[in-house]
Amino acid sequence: MEEKKITAEVCVHHLWFTNDDYATKGNFIKWNPAVKTAKDRDALWKALLDDRIDVIATDHAPHTLEEKKQSYLKAPSGGPLVQHAVVAMFEAHHQGKISVEKIVEKMCHNPAKIFKIEKRGFIKEGYYADLVIVNAGLPWGVKKENIFAKCGWSPFEGFTFKSRITHTFVNGQLVYNAFKVKDIRAGKRLLFDR
Repeated sequence: MEEKKITAEVCVHHLWFTNDDYATKGNFIKWNPAVKTAKDRDALWKALLDDRIDVIATDHAPHTLEEKKQSYLKAPSGGPLVQHAVVAMFEAHHQGKISVEKIVEKMCHNPAKIFKIEKRGFIKEGYYADLVIVNAGLPWGVKKENIFAKCGWSPFEGFTFKSRITHTFVNGQLVYNAFKVKDIRAGKRLLFDR
């Protein structure tokens, strides 16, 4: 991985939605590149699982409801995906599409390797503890009241995930627990070994 000169990523929304979803989601699933057919989505999954695609990303672009409700040609591309990215991938795990190990590789290990981020992306002695704890058997529904993005919407609104993130640690500090974000500043600048 570290020696690769060209890497590729796929965003969660391209692994989840298809052009059939425009009928109910409209501009809320407008991205660049656009969400395409189920056949295209299946090809992305195949490339992800055979390691032609290295990273699962989010394209987190939290445009406001007002912006997304404009006509299609005026509405910006992108959507808020950070909060639901991991549980969306765990949903794919429940469907037998991807292993937990592959999720960790594509969302944690590989980004740290590709960008040569020091002491991140792995659970190792001496590394910063950036962790989420996922309860794979604790369902929850996405609704306006539990969306953390300041834009106040999600393309996953109305969906019930089988898994829930119960805890989030940033640099070893608990910053989220049971739908409550703690009012602490735990972030540190990233360092790179390049």
